[in-house]
Amino acid sequence: MNETTGSASGSAPASDPAPAVSAPPAAAAPPSPHARREPPGPLPDWEKRYRAPRVGLPEWAEDAPDRNLYVSDATGTFELYAWDRATGERRQVTDRPNGTTEGTLSRDGEWVWWFSDTDGDEFGVWMRQPFGGGEDVPAAPGLAPSYPAGIALGVGGFAVVGRSTDDEGTTVHVVPPDGTQPYEIYRHEESAGVGDLSEDGTLVVIEHTEHGDAMHSALRVLRVADGSLVAELDDTHGGRRELGLDSWGFAPLPGDPRLLVGHQRSDRWLPLIWDVMSGEQILPEIDLPGDVQAEWYPDGSALLLVHDFHARSELFRYDLAEGTLTALETPRGSVGGATSRPDGTVEYLWSSAERPPAVRSTTGAVVLEAPGLRAPDSVPVEDVWVEGPGGKIHALVQRPPTAGPDAGPLPTVFELHGGPTWHESDSFAAGPAAWLDHGFAVVRVNYRGSTGYGREWTDALKHRVGLIELEDIAAVRAWAVASGLADPARLVLTGGSWGGYLTLLGLGTQPGDWAVGIAAVPVADYPTAYADEMEALKSLDRTLFGGSPEEVPERYRASSPLTYVAEVTAPVYISAGTNDPRCPIRQIDNYVERLRELDKPHEVYRYDAGHGSLVVEERIKQVRLELAFALRHVGG
Repeated sequence: MNETTGSASGSAPASDPAPAVSAPPAAAAPPSPHARREPPGPLPDWEKRYRAPRVGLPEWAEDAPDRNLYVSDATGTFELYAWDRATGERRQVTDRPNGTTEGTLSRDGEWVWWFSDTDGDEFGVWMRQPFGGGEDVPAAPGLAPSYPAGIALGVGGFAVVGRSTDDEGTTVHVVPPDGTQPYEIYRHEESAGVGDLSEDGTLVVIEHTEHGDAMHSALRVLRVADGSLVAELDDTHGGRRELGLDSWGFAPLPGDPRLLVGHQRSDRWLPLIWDVMSGEQILPEIDLPGDVQAEWYPDGSALLLVHDFHARSELFRYDLAEGTLTALETPRGSVGGATSRPDGTVEYLWSSAERPPAVRSTTGAVVLEAPGLRAPDSVPVEDVWVEGPGGKIHALVQRPPTAGPDAGPLPTVFELHGGPTWHESDSFAAGPAAWLDHGFAVVRVNYRGSTGYGREWTDALKHRVGLIELEDIAAVRAWAVASGLADPARLVLTGGSWGGYLTLLGLGTQPGDWAVGIAAVPVADYPTAYADEMEALKSLDRTLFGGSPEEVPERYRASSPLTYVAEVTAPVYISAGTNDPRCPIRQIDNYVERLRELDKPHEVYRYDAGHGSLVVEERIKQVRLELAFALRHVGG
């Protein structure tokens, strides 16, 4: 066994894009004590993709649209940046050793609110700082530390803050602008969150799971003044909660009671418009085959749609008066977020598996970029459809740049996504690109539980948690070997978070299928993970398993990697953050101890962080260790 330690913190981004855009860079942010320091000498392409500075899609203040907030790792750590479009000035707002990614702007653009946790544990308080710079002060004095459960900032400076703790469940408080004591308007033991405020600030929508199904929310609209009930929207089917609802925002017009809602009544996410005062519901006629997310155009006349289908996405404008759908031109690939500006243009974060991301505009311009190194391109993906036990499975396949279209069999990495309610897409990611540069083919599977393939596919994970996903992964593995792509003796199973959980479970339940397993921040001992994780994840687990470990112990045992550790034959590499509230360290230590007792080959890397790292150097260190472990055992 080999155990190492490191230091880093923060929650891992959903993906690891590295923007490379062509517009001249804006002025760099002032130097930081944690400023990026490039190593001497030439860098391999895989490392350049991690070191190339990245920027996120800017958020703009509703009443001051020239004032913007975005996330970037320009200093080597993901932090929040303020951007004044009128002057061109960009300023680093937060500067913490372990990074900061959760923040928002007040409506007037005068304040940046940001969430301050401790070493990535996601437990903390909201702080705020003047947009132009200044001292950080508590934004919601009187509220004790908690996990964040949504936030909405209103006209005049008040805020509605959602909080979650293991003892209290979810509470929602109104924070007055005059510094007086916050007052509570909502409380429940099950998970919930703040959705949005009406334009005039009198109404707030709460997304809640009081019915006990953490996968499908209902909506409740309350008066901000006293928490009194205005309206409820709750989709049920056959007496059971099976259809989820999402709050996508109130109409951006004063006195307008319409709420844009995401619904699943057609086996996929589509928008509806709900008048919360009259109860009227309008279902726009949108004939698109995949999931749709929507937001209002700033004048309230249209909806901006992001259509996601078969791992790719595109943009549309839906005119509410005419009921017409107009495509907005975007390159083939994936849209990682989009927003409409007051002038009617749309800005969006775009990438493909081959091309690094950029913040683009429908005008054709590149909106925002970080100065410095540009990320090298990678290789495009191939779409593969495989018959599986629950229907056709979509997998994305990439071959190393040195291999021809008929080359094989190749050492192959099966990289499993987290979530589980997430999906692999035709978008840029430095992790798969690093494997490709080292001679591996990469296969990414959108197993049952993944989003983007209909409600039934996403909701298939019930009671046989983990085992269902692995059936789909096994079917794609069989295709990869039979097609000549993958060398069955050199297959690497890897993933982070839920993907790390599936990796450990797969090594124990399919021991003959995998030569190496690499799991980052995984669930390893499910009953212990349940005992230690944050309350919102306990609610999700009760939904997936049909109860707690005390109520359905056999289901947790059947789905826990620790149950099968004696069957593991492949060398195992595990990395874990010691402050992780999602996949806590104690349950990983239990699994590692059993590996040690059974004399199973394994290595462990623990680092001072939460559910991943926001520090570029730390992430590069982790990838280097993972690559070395795989190359040592299967070659490249």
